[in-house]
Amino acid sequence: MNLDILKYRFLFYFIAAVSFSPEACNNKAHNKNHGKRLGSKEMESVNTYLVQKDRDRIRNYIERKNLKMIESPSGLWYYILKEGTGDKFKENDRITMEYECSLLDGTKCYSSKETGPKSVILGKSNIETGLAEGLKLLRPGSEAIFIIPPYLAWGLLGDDKAIPPRSTIVYRVKILNNIP
Repeated sequence: MNLDILKYRFLFYFIAAVSFSPEACNNKAHNKNHGKRLGSKEMESVNTYLVQKDRDRIRNYIERKNLKMIESPSGLWYYILKEGTGDKFKENDRITMEYECSLLDGTKCYSSKETGPKSVILGKSNIETGLAEGLKLLRPGSEAIFIIPPYLAWGLLGDDKAIPPRSTIVYRVKILNNIP
């Protein structure tokens, strides 16, 4: 196991132990005799480290796949394979799409081939923050790839089904239509 993976696992388990320990939920945690909680500077440092590790993994994936992706200010990576026509999607628009959702290692999580096309209303449907951001870049008929880091997807816990904790997700979407 390489050193980066060991560091990542240590940080994950350390944060989990500190965040979910009985003392963390107990007012006595502030007592000098009950250990130290992470301060905002330490938490910021850990978060910065994790975000950078996610960016490095995504960049490695992009290089391996020889993709030409763009990174948004939030950290969403996207590539529009086919530009659609009409106006870009906005809040409250209904979008129907075919999709495939997988992990960076290629493990398929969900696909419209099994479930049928997905219909969402931007801003009202329970979808990943990164997916909602990506859909607003598209128009009816567009096709795109989105790479969504954990903090814009299912975060620390995953979805308790096919997406493990702290997973980066790759979405391939094809917009079928825009139903008002």
